[in-house]
Amino acid sequence: MDLVKPTEIITAMIQSGTVKAGLGPTDLMIRGALSGGLLGIATSLALGAAAQTGQLLVGALIFPVGFVMIVLLGLELVTGSFAVVPMAVMAGKVRFGRMFTNWCWVFLGNLVGSVAYGGLFVIAVTNAVHVAPAGVAERVRQLAEAKTTGYAALGMAGMLTVFVKAVLCNWMVCMGVVMGLCSTSVIGRIAAAWMPILVFFAQGFEHTVVNMFVIPAGMMMGAKVGLIDWVIWNLVPVTLGNLVGGFVFVALALFVTFAPRPAEPVKVASLVRTVEP
Repeated sequence: MDLVKPTEIITAMIQSGTVKAGLGPTDLMIRGALSGGLLGIATSLALGAAAQTGQLLVGALIFPVGFVMIVLLGLELVTGSFAVVPMAVMAGKVRFGRMFTNWCWVFLGNLVGSVAYGGLFVIAVTNAVHVAPAGVAERVRQLAEAKTTGYAALGMAGMLTVFVKAVLCNWMVCMGVVMGLCSTSVIGRIAAAWMPILVFFAQGFEHTVVNMFVIPAGMMMGAKVGLIDWVIWNLVPVTLGNLVGGFVFVALALFVTFAPRPAEPVKVASLVRTVEP
């Protein structure tokens, strides 16, 4: 049996969070940039499949390939770190300052990698801006507007909506991290991690790193979105929502119920009573 028990999964997450918090800026930037690029590639692949078939579910079935590569290679994704590193903090292995530093460097790395792939994607799908966006390129441009000015048009209702979608998204993404540790076999880890990621993408929830590719790429192809629109109506609320979803619904909840606890001392008097006739 290659199944890993929940208590062992949490122990592994605490150890992983401790290791992640100990990485230096160079490692975090490189691993974060690679993760941003891989997630961007998976996103464009999934959006292309959905555009070609007319079925979002087809794209959702494909999208987790990027997340699986990130997990198996041990790269850095800030949304996953929102659950993993806090577990090490709650276990007393890492200080809060180290956690915050980790998040900042990984966030920056994810942003660099996502935007870099976005630029390469635009060159590839528009023949270096010699043809108008079409197919998947046009879909990316439309999504960039829907994910920013689309919410802005709704005012505070839009802000609440994007925040809640972000919470729900990272609940599933971090469950993908957890499920990826529930097996000792590579196939088992892939299959388990695949399911929660499929769920978030199929329902159109908001993931800050995915949007680091989609929105800048859409802007490069003429989306009517400004930098302020992106920051206020997506980057900030989605990042905060992802933080809440990953920490509250995964890290805190699972730590409280599954974290290893020190064995309680056994009182001699109680032992004597149990053996008395």
